[in-house]
Amino acid sequence: MAVIKAEIRSGSYFDSAVLMQLQRSLGQLEGIQDAGVVMGTEENKEILAHIDLLSPEVQASKPDDMVVVVRAENEEAANNALGSVDELLSRKKSNVDQEYRPKSLEGAAEMLPDASWVLISVAGRFAARVAHQALDLGKHVFLFSDNVSVEEEISLKNKAAEKGLLVMGPDCGTAMISGIGLGFANKIRKGPIGVVAAAGTGLQQVTTRIHQLGSGITHGIGTGGRDLKEPIGAATFLMALDVLARDPETKVITLVSKPPAPKVAEKVIRQARKINKPVVINFIARKPTTRQDGNLYFATGMDDAAALSVQLAENTPDVTSGPELPLDKFAEGQRYFRGLFSGGTLAYEAQFLLEEFVPRVWANAPIKKENQLKDSLSSEEHTIVDLGEDEFTVGRLHPMMDNEMRIRRLMEEARDPEVAVIMLDVVIGYGSHPDPASELAPAIKNAKTLAEKAGRYLEVVVVATGTDEDPQVLDTQVEQLRDAGAWVSSSNEEVVKYAGSILQALNQEAEKEYVFTPIDLSTLKKDLEAINVGLESFAENLVDQETPVIHVEWKPPAGGNDKLMSILDRMKKFS
Repeated sequence: MAVIKAEIRSGSYFDSAVLMQLQRSLGQLEGIQDAGVVMGTEENKEILAHIDLLSPEVQASKPDDMVVVVRAENEEAANNALGSVDELLSRKKSNVDQEYRPKSLEGAAEMLPDASWVLISVAGRFAARVAHQALDLGKHVFLFSDNVSVEEEISLKNKAAEKGLLVMGPDCGTAMISGIGLGFANKIRKGPIGVVAAAGTGLQQVTTRIHQLGSGITHGIGTGGRDLKEPIGAATFLMALDVLARDPETKVITLVSKPPAPKVAEKVIRQARKINKPVVINFIARKPTTRQDGNLYFATGMDDAAALSVQLAENTPDVTSGPELPLDKFAEGQRYFRGLFSGGTLAYEAQFLLEEFVPRVWANAPIKKENQLKDSLSSEEHTIVDLGEDEFTVGRLHPMMDNEMRIRRLMEEARDPEVAVIMLDVVIGYGSHPDPASELAPAIKNAKTLAEKAGRYLEVVVVATGTDEDPQVLDTQVEQLRDAGAWVSSSNEEVVKYAGSILQALNQEAEKEYVFTPIDLSTLKKDLEAINVGLESFAENLVDQETPVIHVEWKPPAGGNDKLMSILDRMKKFS
């Protein structure tokens, strides 16, 4: 009959890799059917119960206790296994050649004063405390540990923002700084592409594909999976984006994330628009509505993001030029868009494109049923009206032939103090009005004058569809519209994106700008030296990369007792 025996070691702390190795070694001993070596947390007890290794002693263990439990064929085999624990622990060999292993971060910093990084992979309940210590020492933090609370993550990242330091994590699996891999990392050649990722394996996938395609990276900065969630608000993501924007060696920036919170994604995209470099964006579950928007390039997946990044790095486009937005001309409260279309397909495309810039577009012929305008004769918020719909053409000429209805609506929208942009389409060709601009241009001028007299600025934008061989002559139409003060293009997409950029800027929520001390680029560019706390394998990885590292022989202070640790922290502040 099988026997379950356990040994509880209070105050004994080993990293999870050591516990795993010990468990495997015990399981290979003669007469042992199964073994478990864990810390005595409730979650670990549930796992042990699931595999039939839960005994009364194990059930009574505390989170800071090391639990060693075996199921053996008989009591003698169980006793022999438990009696061999110390010998098995002593057999572990290390590739980290250190004569002395410091017991604290302070001691490690004295041994390696030029270290800019601290790698932390201790148990989650201790990780934030160690990370705070690292920040207080002026070190960037690679925080592999998970089970760190949101509140602790916010506190750490707020402190890092004040100090101009990076906190990558918690639950950050990988990063690459100046060619050196941290955590789970691949050997990637150095090159012109900088990557920011709230996705560990996403960072690995994109950077390895970049490598396979013949290019390389400057830095691969992980942020931790929660960074693009609303409570965190892209704290590390924005700091990392700023680093790569200022780094002269980074020619292209690539952003990767697991599904982000929509508002936070918009926040990041707004910031990315301000950078004079191509920015490739691959936010999983966020469907791109366009391939390119100014300096932003939207990828359909990680392979596409890598290929697009390499292509842009090889032929870097000039992204500094673009239409200047007249933002300082608008009065307070102007923020809405009104589209008055004669062409149904143009109106549909405008709805689709505008979704990238504003949260909702109401329409009398909506793409999404939930965006149905209540009254086609009365606009609300951002609205697109197709005046060619049946409801407007009963007993009346189509608006491509008759401008009267559209001119009336244009003046009505111009009187609305909340309207900032009005869009029209002018479609020429056989069958259309013989000279639509001759009527629309004066109306546009009147609408802009009306707004000006009311102390406002009205931007009227027009997509002109036709050719110079049409009877109305496209250039002639465009010239009249521009003379009236309209912003005109023959590209519907270009017009909508220009309008959308204005709307996005005017509609930015009254949120506090994320303020942080810019990271000193030299700390990322100099030869990497690091302090490792937790998984010794991470230190061994750095040794393999010929990177100076000090591994801390870390144990939880006060035996892991939360109350005593709190007292020690308070004493330290006043010492």
